[in-house]
Amino acid sequence: MSIVDRKAREKEALKALILKGAKKLFVEKGIEQTTIRNIAEEINYSVGTVYVYFKDKNDILHDLHTIGFQELDSYFMDLYTIEDPKERLKKMGFTYIKFALENSEMYDLMFNLKAPIEFLKESENEDWEEGCSAFELVKKTIEECINKGHFKGHSVEPLSFMVWSLVHGMCCLEIHQRIKNVNLTNPDTILYDGYNEYLKMIEKL
Repeated sequence: MSIVDRKAREKEALKALILKGAKKLFVEKGIEQTTIRNIAEEINYSVGTVYVYFKDKNDILHDLHTIGFQELDSYFMDLYTIEDPKERLKKMGFTYIKFALENSEMYDLMFNLKAPIEFLKESENEDWEEGCSAFELVKKTIEECINKGHFKGHSVEPLSFMVWSLVHGMCCLEIHQRIKNVNLTNPDTILYDGYNEYLKMIEKL
């Protein structure tokens, strides 16, 4: 490996370390309460080092947000090979839950913290491109289902929103440990039990 290649790899590793430390603090402390100095201390580097890679906190946040949706898309890759839209829709929910549980901090950053959306409002582009892309996959699948005769009497966008909201809500309750505090009979399995009940419902439509 050449010196140039080694230095480039070291820079990428340090940038990844900054992003990892920032993600942890953003979720634990909140965006507003986290400073560049906090992030530098978290990774045991100087404040100046962080500024070499990112101009400000919003710059870090934007990168994390983009990375999160890239990771979600990588989970969804197998879905594109499922031709039957109803089967794809069923698998999509399981895949979404898997991503949320395996990447809970990133999931919070992507969908539950206000700061990424506030950043978009302050930028020239107010469209939430990553979120739009993810939602479009749901809409496209629902539309294909309707075209094949499923979900008669339903509208594409409202139904897509309902499906996304249902699965998102279940994930949030699990991630934030709300499920175990409501005296459920089987709190350890209720997330998937609940999703399977939803699948039974849509199977009839």
